[in-house]
Amino acid sequence: MKQEQRSPESLRHHYEVEKDLHYRLLASTRENRPELFGKLYDELFERVKDHDRVTRRETPEECRIAVEARMRLIRPFLKKNMTFMEVAPGDCRLAYEVCEKVNKVIALDISDQRGDKENAPANFELVIYDGYQLGLADNSVDIAFSFQFLEHIHPEDHEFHFETVKRVLKPGGRYIFDTPHVYSGPHDASRGFTREPEGMHLKEWTYREMSALVKKTGFSEWHTFRFGKPRMSGFFNFLTLFIEGVFGILPYPLRSALSQRAFVGVAMVVKK
Repeated sequence: MKQEQRSPESLRHHYEVEKDLHYRLLASTRENRPELFGKLYDELFERVKDHDRVTRRETPEECRIAVEARMRLIRPFLKKNMTFMEVAPGDCRLAYEVCEKVNKVIALDISDQRGDKENAPANFELVIYDGYQLGLADNSVDIAFSFQFLEHIHPEDHEFHFETVKRVLKPGGRYIFDTPHVYSGPHDASRGFTREPEGMHLKEWTYREMSALVKKTGFSEWHTFRFGKPRMSGFFNFLTLFIEGVFGILPYPLRSALSQRAFVGVAMVVKK
């Protein structure tokens, strides 16, 4: 959000609201979480009238740039005969774009947020689910993708999410994702108030944490994206973890400043 256009009082109010919602979400149970997420986001937009999701309208050029940024991550892996699944696709602009390049696209979300429902491509399918019970067949997806999503998952559900994605991936299938890096954060309304996310981001990650999680949930290999390109080499994995480790021992102000370019996000491709 463009914080420079908002008053300090507005930013403080936004932070306090998200902090309240953050801890209510953390205290939730798996049973009430699917319904609670939707209610708390409605409450957020009701309590924070100047939230950018309410007030900001993206221009066509901004939308094009956003889609292209995501396409750069997945384009090297797309083939015409594939089934592609996007988790939390939002307005589905990216999913519609991918429809031109693969056999089938599945958009997986807890609600239908498309702005353009009438012109959905013939090979597009929207699957609405509760975040847990996913009815897709095992070994049915070639490529899964999520962008700015994993930071919203409850800590109790991290392993479940990756196990679910792995279940639906075909042998050798890949999950590509990008989520904010904790060293350059927090990336939610907490920025400027705390060192750790206390807003709608329930967790922000390091590469070390994420590599441990994907290994624990049974993925066979992982690789990083550096400078916008997939680096399919163990050397880049080692280099990323080494540099991240060095940054980890730096004083917070220096680590945060350096990470604004070096560790904006945790962008990875993992293989079943």
